[in-house]
Amino acid sequence: MTQLRLREIALASACVCAAASIALPPFATAANKAKDKAAGAYVTGDFHNHSTCSDGTLSMKKLIDKSVNFWGLDWFVQADHGGASARNCTLAEDPFTPVTPALKLTNNTDGPFPPNTFPPGGQPAATGKGPNLSWQSTLANGVSGIKGDGTANPKAMWRWQEIKEYQYAVTESESRRLSKPIWMGIETNAPGHEHVSMTILDGQLPWPSTGSGNANLLAQFEYCFDRSDTDTSRGAENNWDCSFTGSPTKNTLVDATSKKIGKAGNLSGTNTTTDPDLGHTKSIEAIKWMNQVAPNGSYYVPAHLERAGVYDPTTSRGFNIEHLRNFHNAAPQIAFGFESMPGHQASQNRGEYGGTGFTRTIAGGTFGGTGYYAAKVGGVWDALLGEGRNWWFFASSDYHNRGIFGNDQLESTQDFHPGEYQRTHVMVRKGSGNLSAQGIIDGLRSGNSFATSGQIIDRLAFVVCAVNPALPLKANRTLLETAVTNAVKANTDVRIDGCATMGEKLVARPGSSLIVAIALRDPEGQNYSPYSFANPSLKQINITQPLNQPVLDHVDLISGNVSGFVSPTNLAAYAGEAGKILTGTAGDPAATYKPDDPATLNNSARKIKTFNASSWTASAGGIRTMSFVIKNVQQSQYFRLRGTNLPPSTPNETDADGNPLLDWAVIPVDSTKPGTIPCTDAACPAHLRTLNGVKYSSFDVAAWSDLWFYANPVFVQVNGSVTVAGLIK
Repeated sequence: MTQLRLREIALASACVCAAASIALPPFATAANKAKDKAAGAYVTGDFHNHSTCSDGTLSMKKLIDKSVNFWGLDWFVQADHGGASARNCTLAEDPFTPVTPALKLTNNTDGPFPPNTFPPGGQPAATGKGPNLSWQSTLANGVSGIKGDGTANPKAMWRWQEIKEYQYAVTESESRRLSKPIWMGIETNAPGHEHVSMTILDGQLPWPSTGSGNANLLAQFEYCFDRSDTDTSRGAENNWDCSFTGSPTKNTLVDATSKKIGKAGNLSGTNTTTDPDLGHTKSIEAIKWMNQVAPNGSYYVPAHLERAGVYDPTTSRGFNIEHLRNFHNAAPQIAFGFESMPGHQASQNRGEYGGTGFTRTIAGGTFGGTGYYAAKVGGVWDALLGEGRNWWFFASSDYHNRGIFGNDQLESTQDFHPGEYQRTHVMVRKGSGNLSAQGIIDGLRSGNSFATSGQIIDRLAFVVCAVNPALPLKANRTLLETAVTNAVKANTDVRIDGCATMGEKLVARPGSSLIVAIALRDPEGQNYSPYSFANPSLKQINITQPLNQPVLDHVDLISGNVSGFVSPTNLAAYAGEAGKILTGTAGDPAATYKPDDPATLNNSARKIKTFNASSWTASAGGIRTMSFVIKNVQQSQYFRLRGTNLPPSTPNETDADGNPLLDWAVIPVDSTKPGTIPCTDAACPAHLRTLNGVKYSSFDVAAWSDLWFYANPVFVQVNGSVTVAGLIK
């Protein structure tokens, strides 16, 4: 891509306001906001998963029932791919019986724990019945009921029609049945890139709303902006027009027939050799359109964004840092984060990063189940936070199937159900009202959230507070440690003047002292793993710990300086690649990678404290409380957290500083080679990679062995230093 072309795209993405500057939503000044915060609680959900309306293996009803009724999620967004599908996912399994919520453990009261009794083959649809039946064979008017163009047999239905006329009704009905917010989204095939999790809530009326809603705007988005939707019918009788008043290209790319943004021979408007970067331009248009039609009820979150490798201006693949900056510039209240803790955690190539099909994966794969952009201290996430951007970290299940196992079995060689392994915990300030879908979107946008795998923690309170000079330092720490402990017990956050929590900003005087106070709950007893044999990763270092009873080993406090927004015209600091392969295959130890471009780095980011059993206070119910004093602050900065069940220097898992290692160190790319961590217990399952009679930690066992949580940052703005979340010039 030429520097000139990149600069044009960057500037186009930044034109949300007059002239050449954009005002981003201000952070709350924590010291002035505590009394105004509504009461709230952390709730768990998933916004990236698949039914048989795309490439999943469960009907919508069963997928929702599994996620919300069985695994106990508080909210759920059903989000198939854009494009078209021949299967009728609104038909339930034959027979379909809603699952009974499992018993709750007395020492883990936040969610159900499944019984270990499942039919060996799961509960699939009978041959030719249930959700595997086609639209063509189940619609009363047959093929004539499938709108738009297309010639496949059986004929596929465009996703816009599925959403508008069939899928929305299922989510609304299930939401009311289960009394939880359940609504529609899309994992859209983003022009110029790979995949993005998105929604438009406007029009939808999930519980506790009443009446009949619709997902018409979401359906129109799919028609207009998904690169896999090549329908030219304008949504049949909908007569959709994808042009809009806020178009950065002034609608000059809108095709006269389809009314889509594109060019002759390229109506999907994606990147090609003849139209380089056109797809990215269209993705910016998509965000701008969302910002115009539904600014408060939308989000646009790149999914498993390291998977497809670095960006290519001539095809649809990858996200470089400049594209994330462009998205955020275009509509910061809609494009506000990424899924760097991807789904597919039980697959042979964990997260489906690296290996067959994704040989160009950035940095070769996941690191402790997390992508390179967030796993690398000082990497892409820290670079974005170092600008003061509201850019948050999320997790998802990306559920499709369980590999060689049935959908109802607990073993997996591919995916985990939504809520089973990974969860996004988000603060929703509902006061005395009901939990609502809009409240959840507001919570995601706020940054007051954290993501977990394997139930390594299930509650967290995390604040940065100004020291009250009227009290001794020890009294300050005692007060705040008590506050975060009480917040964890209540599953809420701390509301104290002079304190900021995740997603917020604390304004401090230069030279003042700060206290970071943290409390979390490490659930006692069993998690959702079906395996009780010793964790093979820990067994390497002579720690015997049942795989279904993980124990938090340590928590890292990471900090970086905020240096202010980078101008799109400063290409050297604005655009760059991370982890590009120079030689070899992604994930192979012999592969070499080019150095990360400076634009993808925040060299001030570093781990400033590690908490463990020697430095936290343990109390009943698995609560761990800790604090840290930072004296004489002079620079604007941020603080974030991560934690794991694995000690530093766990072979093939963590380095001496506790950083996660490439997951392909455990399961090599070449499947003819053994793994690196033997699973020697007699109970190690038969489906593990086995060579010369030796079983190796792999698939779901590798995932349950290696658990992490990531918490979103707290910002501190020091008066006289850089203004956090200021203007882009």
